[in-house]
Amino acid sequence: MSLKPLVIDGLVAKVPIIQGGMGIGVSLANLAGAVSREGGIGILSTAQIGYQEESFEKSPLRANMIAIQKQFEKAKEIACGGLIGFNIMAATFHYDRYVKRCVEVGADVIISGAGLPINLPELVEGSQTKIAPIVSSNKGARVLLSTWKKRYNKTADFVVIEGPKAGGHLGFKAEVIEQSIEQMDEEIIKIVETVNSFGADFNKKIPVIFAGGVFDREDIDHYLSLGCSGVQMATRFVVTEECDAPESFKEAYIKAEKEDITIIKSPVGMPGRAIKNRFSERIKHEQIPIEKCRNCLSYKHCDRETIPYCITETLLNAVTKEPEDALVFAGSNAYRIKEKTTVKTIFKELTTA
Repeated sequence: MSLKPLVIDGLVAKVPIIQGGMGIGVSLANLAGAVSREGGIGILSTAQIGYQEESFEKSPLRANMIAIQKQFEKAKEIACGGLIGFNIMAATFHYDRYVKRCVEVGADVIISGAGLPINLPELVEGSQTKIAPIVSSNKGARVLLSTWKKRYNKTADFVVIEGPKAGGHLGFKAEVIEQSIEQMDEEIIKIVETVNSFGADFNKKIPVIFAGGVFDREDIDHYLSLGCSGVQMATRFVVTEECDAPESFKEAYIKAEKEDITIIKSPVGMPGRAIKNRFSERIKHEQIPIEKCRNCLSYKHCDRETIPYCITETLLNAVTKEPEDALVFAGSNAYRIKEKTTVKTIFKELTTA
């Protein structure tokens, strides 16, 4: 059976696959554009998106604002008219400026998580940009959509559920991750019901997208059978020719075995899934001094005096230095990737019935 297009309030992706945002420097224009060209939705991560700009070390915010436009325009050119959006962490310092900048350059969609994006509707007011919160529970979905309804008389254009098998920061407490994996299907069904009820209130269809551990066509069919309209995949696209990450980063994925996929404690207060290496072992027993603060997170998400390490510093090191001595985020299935491929090849595999 062929996959149905993903329709988001008038926007149409021929293939119901969204490429997940991966920062720093993993999902930029080349990857996002390639995914969009194949019929999916390509996503740029705004997390220090301007790290390659000359002005970055002196003025990270300014560099990021410049890069948002550069990366978007380049991705759009590669996409040949396809859909391109941004992933913006709600915990980002100057979150409002990032959202407004993405709207200004013409983002088709904005996906926002790492905290509840409470004021997202007002930041995109009057634009054509479609918005989606990332939620991990039915309770979170209900609270956020209720708040948007009450405060703005608005609702989501689509909703992304991020499950406990995802890479990077997770919306689950470390001690319940395994239990949450077992119960996720049941939670998805509840979230879909909740989202549908809000859709009925606003007389619109709100697609639900599942993310976290989606690897092959069998996974896609499974989540569609639970009521989802599409999936979001990130890890699967890392070891492709088009991915913006350096070869050393991709090699870390290829070399990883199942036992190398581990849960780490992030300084932002969430558990995270990454590939075990010298860095992940080091942070178990050592606090790593901050070399330079680049004001990546809002103050309530980062206590510079007590954090075990700087999240920006180590993610930058993963794509600019030696990944073995840096944080390499990855989903639970990263170990299944054993060779480099192309975005086109992956899409062919996933869309072949």
